[in-house]
Amino acid sequence: MSIDPHIRRLALSCLLLGFQGPTPPRWLLDCLADGLGGVVLFGSNLRGNDVRALTESLRKAAGQDIVVALDEEGGDVTRLDDTRGSASPGAAALGFLDDPVVTEQVYGAIGARLAHCGVTLDLAPVADVNLDPLNPVIGVRSFGADPEVASRQVAAAVRGLQHSGTAACVKHFPGHGATRADSHHQVATLDRSRAQLESVEYAPFRAAIAAGARSIMTGHLLVPALDAGNLATVSAAITTGVLRDELGFTGTVVTDALEMRALSGTIGMLDGFVRALAAGADAIETGALEHPQLVAEIPAAVARAIDGGQLTLERLRDAAARTARLAGPGDPSAGFDPDIAAGAAARCIEVLGTLPPLTAPLVLECRPPGGMASGELPWTLAEPLAALVRGTQVLTVRGPDDLAAIAPRSAGRSLVAVVRDPARYPWQQQVVAAAQAHPAAVLVDVGWPGPSAPQLPAIRTRGVAPGLLAAAAAVLAGADR
Repeated sequence: MSIDPHIRRLALSCLLLGFQGPTPPRWLLDCLADGLGGVVLFGSNLRGNDVRALTESLRKAAGQDIVVALDEEGGDVTRLDDTRGSASPGAAALGFLDDPVVTEQVYGAIGARLAHCGVTLDLAPVADVNLDPLNPVIGVRSFGADPEVASRQVAAAVRGLQHSGTAACVKHFPGHGATRADSHHQVATLDRSRAQLESVEYAPFRAAIAAGARSIMTGHLLVPALDAGNLATVSAAITTGVLRDELGFTGTVVTDALEMRALSGTIGMLDGFVRALAAGADAIETGALEHPQLVAEIPAAVARAIDGGQLTLERLRDAAARTARLAGPGDPSAGFDPDIAAGAAARCIEVLGTLPPLTAPLVLECRPPGGMASGELPWTLAEPLAALVRGTQVLTVRGPDDLAAIAPRSAGRSLVAVVRDPARYPWQQQVVAAAQAHPAAVLVDVGWPGPSAPQLPAIRTRGVAPGLLAAAAAVLAGADR
């Protein structure tokens, strides 16, 4: 099939591709020269790399400004710092603090750093109201379970990012917080009424729009109350009817990654691309894997859709123009203190009960598998605590096979039990029980906070960013008591 060169270039200009490793492959550089809309960067692209040099090389290959995007949420989801942990506390920790001025400063520092690196679009902040404590994918990426808190915080994050010169992409519309499935692996259903959606899920997105958010990401979510037959990504009723017409969003609509199984495993990447455009999406990303075949397949699918009447040339041109608005290096209009995160982290720590003095503490670090969004996280509480408290030792607990070592290792010393989402991992509940039975124990919850354990003093960090754990160590050591 012969494809009109104009249609081919327009189709490519709506596509954001990923690649693996530190060096962009030849096929990607050639596609940039042919009009590819941009690139989404992931940890494998940045480790040991000069990020600014990388982004400049991508623009040079394109011969024009392009979209350069990544997920820099702060906290548990980071790309710039994926080997050492984010310099910034995450959304849940900032939501607990609930100081919009601090949140704006933290995200301003993130945005300024991204702009310096040549990144034009931050796929953040998360606007999902995390209503389900067993949610497997959002958790501490959310500012909280209260829509009013989430709204204040999302608006502050948007202001901070965009005043620093980096476009914000608020996600995952219409809301991934009340789901029990991870759309990376399967379709996630948001089983909420229209009234619930309007009063809760939409609230942070409304706040983001009022704050001037330049882009919003749609999620691979099935929302029966709005469209029982289509994922939000490919639903005109949701993308155009709700987001554009009801909420009045006029910026760029970005989709979540096509390779995620909720979409690729159901309607497929090609059909997903075309149907997302037809539904009203503009910039469509593929994810962290390489998909060189899409360079030819997507323009062909778009051309067939136009010929068949499923997509109009006018809609394609509109999407290309909206995608292009996210291209080009940032131009910061305000300065932000890069060290603001350290002070913010100390204020984000929650202490429950009276913490006991520590004697040669054994730190139990429960390490469930990392999520798809965050990957395996490089965190430790034992390391900063050992710098403050003599005799600190660590026992890593990855599952039930490691539980037998707790009693003999903790005898005659303090116990610091570090848990992460124990409600989702029954073996961690046994760690909590061991701490309750110990005469001198503290519980440190580094995930989405669960119920407090009776008569057990606790610290909640709401994330494993190094600054949060350093602040928790200082509290444990008595520096702040």
